[in-house]
Amino acid sequence: MARVSAKLDKDSDLVRFGAAVRERRLALGLSQEALADHAEIDRSHMGKLERGERNVSFLNILRIARAIGCKPSELFSEVGL
Repeated sequence: MARVSAKLDKDSDLVRFGAAVRERRLALGLSQEALADHAEIDRSHMGKLERGERNVSFLNILRIARAIGCKPSELFSEVGL
């Protein structure tokens, strides 16, 4: 299968995962920049992750989960994975 342009490469699982991260972040009262800082992820990359525009690496999933105080499995569970 040919690679689709990054602007069009939105998988529904990535979109749902990003939405779960955003929901948790907002519930904690964190800005996107603050979460990115706590997770040691570039702020612009965090925005792309939350919008489902970028695939999330295993290490970034761990960093995000630690930064928002949950287990990675909880994030996957929220999106039905």
